[in-house]
Amino acid sequence: MPEIVVSRLTVPETRPLRQAVLRPHMTVEAMAEAERADAVAYGASIDGDVVAVGLVGPDGGPGAWRVRGMATAPDARGQGAGAAVLEALLEYADAHGATRVWCHARIRALSLYRRAGFTAVSEEFELPHIGPHVVMERFLTRARCSG
Repeated sequence: MPEIVVSRLTVPETRPLRQAVLRPHMTVEAMAEAERADAVAYGASIDGDVVAVGLVGPDGGPGAWRVRGMATAPDARGQGAGAAVLEALLEYADAHGATRVWCHARIRALSLYRRAGFTAVSEEFELPHIGPHVVMERFLTRARCSG
């Protein structure tokens, strides 16, 4: 298994991979217009190449944070890069006050989210140009240290 290095990225650094994998029907510029200003990004690299990315930020009420834009390069799938990014996003959200994290999960990515402790909480629905999804959530219960 290759070494996976997870690091904080800027949101613009995630756009090429997110656009190629998730939104090939959109331009990078159009995709950027839909990003939240408070989003935090992480990426996973293998041999110096960013192969998985994701965003997280407050969304949905007090304590609720949303994971968005999870994308893994096709040739890097199944190597743990996406799971490593998701774990970093969850740790960040937890450290910054999230009590619940949710997402619109693509049907083909359900196993990734289930392995990370998420549960489906909606019926399947179709996002135009993107495909079938369900809403998934995970409650964060880790103890936080106070400074």
